[in-house]
Amino acid sequence: MGPFEIAAIAIIGGIALSAYKVHNSNKDKADSVQLDEIKAEQERLKQRVATLESIVTDKSYQLKDQINRL
Repeated sequence: MGPFEIAAIAIIGGIALSAYKVHNSNKDKADSVQLDEIKAEQERLKQRVATLESIVTDKSYQLKDQINRL
């Protein structure tokens, strides 16, 4: 290998390493955005479940259900 080939390999390797670092930093940002979206959706679903639980355990709902069964 000549000095030009070694220099070319070093330059290409440096460029590849910097591209890999940029790729990983952007990937982490995207993962944190997705995680925030999932947490927000989970909170909305928890609120919906709480609302449904309060409706189902309500006395008037249970009375309507018993009347409908008759």
